[in-house]
Amino acid sequence: MSDTAGSALPRQVADAYVDALIELDPITGTFLGVAESSRRLPDFSPAGQQALADLARETLSRLDKAETLPGADTDAERRCGRLLRERLTAELAVHDNDEGLRKVSNIHSPAHHIRDVFTVTPAETDEDWAAIAERLRAVPAALEGFRASLALGLERKLYAGPRPTATFIGQLTEWAGEDRGWFEEFAAAGPGALRTELDGAARQATAAVTELRDWMRDVYASAVEDAPDTVGRERYARWARYFNGTDLDLDEAYAYGWSEYHRLLAEMKSEAGKILPGAGPWEALAHLEEHGAHIDGVDEVRDWLQNLMDEAIEALDGTHFELAEQVRKVESRIAPPGGPAAPYYSSPSEDFSRPGRTWLPTMGATRFPVYDLVSTWYHEGVPGHHLQLAQWTLVADRLSRYQATVGMVSANAEGWALYAERLMDELGFLPDAERRIGYLDAQMMRACRVIVDIGMHLELEIPADSPFHPGERWTPELAQEFFGNHSGRPAEFVESELTRYLSMPGQAIGYKLGERAWLLGRDNARKAHGDSFDAKAWHMAALSQGSLGLDDLVDELSKL
Repeated sequence: MSDTAGSALPRQVADAYVDALIELDPITGTFLGVAESSRRLPDFSPAGQQALADLARETLSRLDKAETLPGADTDAERRCGRLLRERLTAELAVHDNDEGLRKVSNIHSPAHHIRDVFTVTPAETDEDWAAIAERLRAVPAALEGFRASLALGLERKLYAGPRPTATFIGQLTEWAGEDRGWFEEFAAAGPGALRTELDGAARQATAAVTELRDWMRDVYASAVEDAPDTVGRERYARWARYFNGTDLDLDEAYAYGWSEYHRLLAEMKSEAGKILPGAGPWEALAHLEEHGAHIDGVDEVRDWLQNLMDEAIEALDGTHFELAEQVRKVESRIAPPGGPAAPYYSSPSEDFSRPGRTWLPTMGATRFPVYDLVSTWYHEGVPGHHLQLAQWTLVADRLSRYQATVGMVSANAEGWALYAERLMDELGFLPDAERRIGYLDAQMMRACRVIVDIGMHLELEIPADSPFHPGERWTPELAQEFFGNHSGRPAEFVESELTRYLSMPGQAIGYKLGERAWLLGRDNARKAHGDSFDAKAWHMAALSQGSLGLDDLVDELSKL
């Protein structure tokens, strides 16, 4: 990176960092819509990880200088500089403790990033597909770099947990396929003129997946079979900082999770009685699973979810939000098989040529209960992730590219999406007990995440007033049982969720803790403005300030 005579202000330093990051990480480039990134994949080896760390340290040094310059004390520069410093410091703490040498997960590993980027790589023209063929040929080296990092982790006795390892091996097996693998299926949609080239590159990619699977199964799994699945307080606090943008009081957060659990349980019992008199919440949910409103067919549920988001945009735009035309476009998609069980969202490209998209994993199902979809799509789509992240993209020129993209703090975004679910309840979009208990079930899942994620990683005691194993210490086995007992979702979803928490410690708590921050910020702003509080203006100002860690989010929201 370079600047003009060291005169760059914090926002310029942040955006220079994004440019340099894209050079090292073309997956990030593709998600941002950078065409030049489509042919390459990152270096996931120890050397590649070190290059990212070196970039972070260089950027922090440049930020030190930038913050002393005239003009660096404006709100815009201050807010961006504060985010950049917090994010890079948190990332370096993760790197310096060699967490990248044991990054095995069912949702968030280099192998997942490699596969997922193909679903957003441009694939409209022959030129696009020629770039895809080149990227497919890069898969073996990228996976070998990942394997080299895991092998160094083994050498240093830095182990991933056996449960995420076993799940990951199963996913690699599914990606490799029996007759042909995921990459070959993907490449089959390419043009005939490039058929030979695409098929050959895809076969190389599948062979690399198979090779990684075999090494994970034959070498890695046996080496980590006695390792703990949980990470302990020190590692957990480090990851919690990374995902939440604040140093949390973990014991207070654990207690908050329990308080939300008891509040939500009382509400769920009330709604359950309206659905099935005398039934408890999960009896009522099981009843809805069989007898409630549902959508039949994969294409049909995709279209139904699209209509749900379109209807939400029409109802909210001009009343509670003011949406630009680019933000009004969002697509409903079906997720490729072999990934996590939970729905997810992908942001638009920086020029909106690729719109924001929601993704539904079907897990082989063809029948989809409505109670389990509505609140989730208010979370993933509108007014949740899509409105926030598309708005960031829209106003990136007023912020910085960094604040609107790679500087995202997970708890900020997930907190907004959970706030969005609650907002739709407040606004009357969940008018019947069926949809409302689905919303409460989703909220209960997020409260349970706080309890079990902190509880099992820190091996905390289950409170005396808990209806579940009071006085015992949390284990992953107890966490899975508790989560399953308090969820209307199928067993494979619960299994996938617990594996996710074990391999991404501190991330799952950000939903509830982030929502709490958003609600507190709104309450403070409402008190400050009194009767003149304008919810639409507050929402748009809040969505236009870019990423913030929870350290700063409440403070900034309260001022709006």
